[in-house]
Amino acid sequence: MKPSGVADLAARTPADRERVVDFVRAASILAVVVGHWWIGLLSWQDGIMRSTNAVGVTRGLWLATWLFQVMPLFFFVGGFANLTAYESHRRRGGATLAFVRARAARLLRPSLVFFAVWAPVVVAMHVLDIGAPTGPRVWGDTTLLRVFLPPGATLPFGPLWFLGVYLGVVALAPWLIALHRRFGWRVLAVMAAGTVVADVIGFTTGSWEIRWANVAFVLLFPHQLGFFYAEGSLRRLPRRAAWAMVAGGLIGLVALTTPWLFRFAGDVRFTWFPGIGHYPKSLLGTDVELVSNAYPPTVCFALGGIWTIGAVLLVRDRLAAWLERRGPWAFTITVNGVIMTLFLWHMTAYLLAIFVVWPLGFGRETEGTLRWWLERPVWVVVPAVFLVGLVAVFGRFERPRLPHGSTTVAGEGGSPSSRA
Repeated sequence: MKPSGVADLAARTPADRERVVDFVRAASILAVVVGHWWIGLLSWQDGIMRSTNAVGVTRGLWLATWLFQVMPLFFFVGGFANLTAYESHRRRGGATLAFVRARAARLLRPSLVFFAVWAPVVVAMHVLDIGAPTGPRVWGDTTLLRVFLPPGATLPFGPLWFLGVYLGVVALAPWLIALHRRFGWRVLAVMAAGTVVADVIGFTTGSWEIRWANVAFVLLFPHQLGFFYAEGSLRRLPRRAAWAMVAGGLIGLVALTTPWLFRFAGDVRFTWFPGIGHYPKSLLGTDVELVSNAYPPTVCFALGGIWTIGAVLLVRDRLAAWLERRGPWAFTITVNGVIMTLFLWHMTAYLLAIFVVWPLGFGRETEGTLRWWLERPVWVVVPAVFLVGLVAVFGRFERPRLPHGSTTVAGEGGSPSSRA
């Protein structure tokens, strides 16, 4: 997005635009990008490159996941955007299928470009026998990937599972909106109860498969809250309600991630939560913890979302006033205009940074040592330089060309309007 275009969009932003939502979306994607770079632990041996996170092997770093686990905020903002866009679409007489198709296209357009670039690179690695083969196996001795390990630690494809999940949410959005209109807060109550039940059954019976139901219960809960925010009812709640969300979420996290509560269960708690006897503290999955709060999400993950959304509600008025200033709002528009490009390409930028600084001796630490901490600026600045270049090249594919005189402001996936 050209600076002059940003200034023009900022000047023509409708007065009723919910700027806070745009800022939360922009801040969240930047937290994801910098977070993935910051917490990386690298290994590169025997033709296989891997990036894992340092949370599980760095004392106290779990606390950062309570502050910067922004996935619930993405779904919260997505709920706002899906409801307001759907209402706008229906007012124009559009069909439900056309809405889903249009929303999905905004996600898939830049994604297809990403895969179109990377597919021949992966094929070339096979043909030229670059790096060791990695899974999954396609046929015979041929694997889908080389060099990069699937699934979550994959460079540069690891975070892309989120894209598939969110496409599913987009497809379900009209149905979820219908549930919201008919049952309101009762939908949230069912999702909250389902989260607890899935965890209780999954952990206490050993039937861990049922915990995957929380992919729906936990991730759709903030999405459903976004509907209430879009309609205004969440914004009209008294501040004490937002404080209750913050306090309840944090107190719940402390209670469930420390031993004292589970000691009443005796030694069986170590069967429920192998190795620790309670929920892990980190809201990310790590390679050293036998239980993850993120894959699949748990009650703790849901509590993290509740407290962060409550915090957004608390600072909303001041944030909205700050975003009336041209500089912060122009920055917000700029980030939102390339948000999918940032998400898709930030681990490619990280990979390019590895090629540059690994030969210089950086990235060799296997745990959160002093040197690992001292290297952190390197692993933010160098990937950022590459990402700026990648955005300059591929950002154009994210947004459809706007008609002359349009007042559209870029939002999630390029979604327009003050009502998303």
